Amino acid sequence: MSDSPTIDQQLADLKRGCEALYTEDALRKKLASGRQLRIKLGMDPTAPDIHLGHTVVLRKMRQFQDLGHKAVLIIGDYTARIGDPTGRDATRPVLDETTIQANAQTYLDQAGLILDRDPAKFEMHYNSSWLGKLTFADVLQLTAQFTVQQMLHRDNFKKRMDKGVEIQVSEFMYPLMQAYDSVVIKADVELGGTDQTFNNLRGRDLMTRHEMEPQCVLIMPILVGLDGTEKMSKSKGNYVAVTDTPDDMFGKIMSITDPMMRNYYELLTPLPMDRITSLLDPSLTHPREAKDALAKVIIEEFHNADAANAASAEFAKRFGPGTDGLPTNIETKTVAAGDHRIIDLLVAVGFAASNGDAKRLIKGGGVKLDGEKVSDPTANVTVSADAKVLQVGKRNVCQIVAG
Repeated sequence: MSDSPTIDQQLADLKRGCEALYTEDALRKKLASGRQLRIKLGMDPTAPDIHLGHTVVLRKMRQFQDLGHKAVLIIGDYTARIGDPTGRDATRPVLDETTIQANAQTYLDQAGLILDRDPAKFEMHYNSSWLGKLTFADVLQLTAQFTVQQMLHRDNFKKRMDKGVEIQVSEFMYPLMQAYDSVVIKADVELGGTDQTFNNLRGRDLMTRHEMEPQCVLIMPILVGLDGTEKMSKSKGNYVAVTDTPDDMFGKIMSITDPMMRNYYELLTPLPMDRITSLLDPSLTHPREAKDALAKVIIEEFHNADAANAASAEFAKRFGPGTDGLPTNIETKTVAAGDHRIIDLLVAVGFAASNGDAKRLIKGGGVKLDGEKVSDPTANVTVSADAKVLQVGKRNVCQIVAG
């Protein structure tokens, strides 16, 4: 088609936000061939949910799909039995088969929020379908393609050796298994985060040894979590899940620092760079408006425009200047009728983990009852059929009624 992007334009779009590309010349040739390329992404189902950090590579895969290429998603149900040693200071725990399968289904469902699931542009494979069929002789032949020295060049293996922390022989197998996936599915391009560079490049090595055209490797940066320091991770609590409600997504994204916005705009939105530059120029756009626009673009991808606009309006109502911090729909919680200590109520509704925690919240000035600050931890509250609004900060709000 006459309006199809040129190879230079395609490369520019595909390299957006890219940390490294092995190699640009090779990818240019593959794109210029005119054939449908096979774009590989492996995901081990070691956790049940996908967050925005995972979507960085998924969005890049979707870009390839939009250019007519095929996404080949590898669910690493077999490699998950070992666990990727990337970034680990100790051996990962082994997952049971039931957990792996449940997580795998969740991954597939949630990845489908971003990827085009049209069979003409999408394949999904469990790598147990080929790794599980290898004989011991096959495995020995695979290990002969690599050296121990190569494995020890890997940064986290070297650190563990220096610290005297054990490394299981099975962990050396992980990069080999991932590389073998590339051989089996005949990958043209493999996507990964910076923490996957070592594994991805082993795929190039193994394909060359099999006299195949080696895959290109496109490496994306790791998305920084909401705390602004660590990578986004569910275990660190600094994540935005793709299944979060629009209000939760909006509030979390609005909490990031201004300097983080460029990273989020480039990696998590399809907006053109000139538009991003305009949004991030404080002389043209107030930082709060830029962050509001960022949150809406992200929410629209996983929900819809109406939900994004509603979340923006709700956030403004709760957290804008001069607002009371109360949500439009306040959750109602019931407790026994009668008098209760305020600290007991805070624990009962889940706003405090213990009475001691409740006292700290009150002393910190963060507790309100019907809009009035509570300063006495020994205060009693009479609960009846008339709802009382209990508030801790601006995020934890509920109505308390007798039930």
